[in-house]
Amino acid sequence: MSLVRLCHVNDIPEHSGMAALVEGRQLALFNLPGLGFFALDNWDPMGRAQVLARGIVGDIKGEPCVASPLYKHHYSLKDGRCLEQEDVKVKVWPLVAKDDQLWLEQ
Repeated sequence: MSLVRLCHVNDIPEHSGMAALVEGRQLALFNLPGLGFFALDNWDPMGRAQVLARGIVGDIKGEPCVASPLYKHHYSLKDGRCLEQEDVKVKVWPLVAKDDQLWLEQ
């Protein structure tokens, strides 16, 4: 396992997301106080665009998720599955918050 430094934990606004380019791949990083940090591919498979980082973060029935700004589908921040269409999902990336820095596990 190797770690790739992404950013300072305070760089990601609370209850929001931001995009990060990691080795040519766009990730959507989210900060949910009390739940932690989450990373998904920034790719919305329904809209076919790199937009999930700009989505609205919240929860549906206790499931933390992001709503795509294009087609409004909701993706679980825990496992990447689409809540409206379970055969669709985005890749989830493991993160580590250590020494006030956010790291991607590879």
